[in-house]
Amino acid sequence: MRRPDGAIRVGIVGAGGVTRTRHLPGFAAIPGVKVAGVCNLRRESSSRIAREFDIPTIYSSWEHLIDDDAIDAVVVGAWPNLHCPVTLAALDAGKHVLTQARMAMNAREAQRMFDRSRECPDLTTMIVPSPYGLLGETFVRKLIADGFLGTLREVHVDGLNRDLADPSTLLSWRQATKNSGFNMLTLGILYETVLRWVAPATRVLAHASKLLSKRIDPETGKTVRVGTPDSLQALTTQEDGSRGTYRLSGVTWHGPGMSVALYGSEGSLVYDLTREEIRGATRAERDMTPLAIPDQLRGGWQVEADFIASIRGERAVTHTTFETGVKYMQFTEAVARSSRHQSPVELPLKEFSNPSL
Repeated sequence: MRRPDGAIRVGIVGAGGVTRTRHLPGFAAIPGVKVAGVCNLRRESSSRIAREFDIPTIYSSWEHLIDDDAIDAVVVGAWPNLHCPVTLAALDAGKHVLTQARMAMNAREAQRMFDRSRECPDLTTMIVPSPYGLLGETFVRKLIADGFLGTLREVHVDGLNRDLADPSTLLSWRQATKNSGFNMLTLGILYETVLRWVAPATRVLAHASKLLSKRIDPETGKTVRVGTPDSLQALTTQEDGSRGTYRLSGVTWHGPGMSVALYGSEGSLVYDLTREEIRGATRAERDMTPLAIPDQLRGGWQVEADFIASIRGERAVTHTTFETGVKYMQFTEAVARSSRHQSPVELPLKEFSNPSL
C-alpha cells in the first residue's frame, strides 16, 4: 500500500545491537522514511529504544505491530527463532520485510519464507547481508572475470577467533539451539560471502565439536550444556569442480580472524576479511602483494538504502535475497547433518530434516 505522501513507515521487531547502530541511523538518513514503532522482548527495553530514537509507538507484541495499518515495512532484528513466524505474518499482512541474518533456524523454515515471498511479488523481501567483503566484493569479482585466477581449483575459508575461548564466558543466545537452530559460529555468514565469488557447494563432509561443552546460563545462573558447536571443519565440492576447506572456531586464543583464499590455475587471491586487505599474485610471481581496491569499485554498507529503494521500485534486491538465504541455510544444515552422521551430504538438499535433527 502506497501512502499519498509517499512516506514509508517502518516497524522494528527486536532492536538489538545491529538495529541500534546500523538500521535506525540508516533509516533516519533517508527522506520520507520514518521508524514508527518498535517491539522488543521486554516493554522497558522497547520504551528505552523509543525514547533514544524518537520512535512514537511501542507494541506489547510483534503480532500487534504487524496488525497495525500504520506500519508499511517490518525489520526483524530478533533472534533466528522468530525470523520465520514474523516474516510469514508480515507478508500475510501485506508488509515488506527486512530480516536480520541468519535467515532462519533451519532449511525448512528458510524454504517456507522463500516460497511465501514468491507468492508476494509486489512486496520487498530482503536479508541483512554479510558485512564481510562488501568493501572489495566488486573488485574481486572483476579480477576473477578478467582471468586473474584462471580456473578455480581450491577455496580456503577461515573464521578463527577467541570469542568463546574463555570457559568463564557466559552462554550466548548464539550457542542456544532453541534460539539459533542449526546456525553455528560464522558459517552461514562466511558461506554467503563466498557465494559472491564462488559457485555453490554440491557436497559437504564436516566435523563439528563442542570443545567447551558447558557454560553458565546468564538467565538462571546454572551450568548448562552448550547447544551449538565452537569448533568446525568442513570439506566441500563446488559446482565448478573446485574443492573447499572451511575452518571455523571460537576457541582459538590467537586465531588469525576471517579470510577467504581463492587458488586458481593462473593465480591466487587472499581476502583478509578482518583487516579488509586483499593480496594476490599470478602464477609468474613468486610472492603475493597487496592489491589496492580502486575507488570506483569500493563497496560498503547500504542495507537500509537498498531496502527502501527496492520498496520504491528503484532497483531490485541484490544483498541479500531470500533465494541466497535458502542456499546458505541448506549449506549450514548439510554441515550439521554431515557432522552428526559422519558421512557426506549432497546439495541442494532433497528433503528437509526434523529441525531438531
